[in-house]
Amino acid sequence: MTETLFNVSCVSLGGRAILISGPPGSGKSSLALALIDRGAQLVGDDGISLDISDDVLVASPPPETAGKMEVRNVGIVELPTTTAPVALVLHLNPEAPRFPLEDQHRKFLGIQIPLIDFRPGDAVQALRAQYALDKHGLRVPSPSPGGATKAR
Repeated sequence: MTETLFNVSCVSLGGRAILISGPPGSGKSSLALALIDRGAQLVGDDGISLDISDDVLVASPPPETAGKMEVRNVGIVELPTTTAPVALVLHLNPEAPRFPLEDQHRKFLGIQIPLIDFRPGDAVQALRAQYALDKHGLRVPSPSPGGATKAR
């Protein structure tokens, strides 16, 4: 079963995908671009495809827009893409609380993914997103040399 999400951006950082949601114009692509500058890889901009593989939710670029990203005031740029297990949803919300007060999740294809309301638009947003992934994101298996898997 495949689900396509629109009006979201997604990047892979350290082999785990961060799905970035929020209203139009909230800065989803800007946060994705800042994370790419920190070493993340683009999964999809303004849309992604979701599938389940070995009980893990996996994000991949949708065929129609794979490798294309809108950079505000520049236009559409081409970037390499990747596929990755979804570990965290950051929902851009200007009213996001300073501290996450309760565990939140969003369900995709029957799989619960941690969700954090995330204040958009400040200079250290990408760094905060990386810390959020490390602290709150799902640990997902990753291939290691020799074919064994380890959790990140």
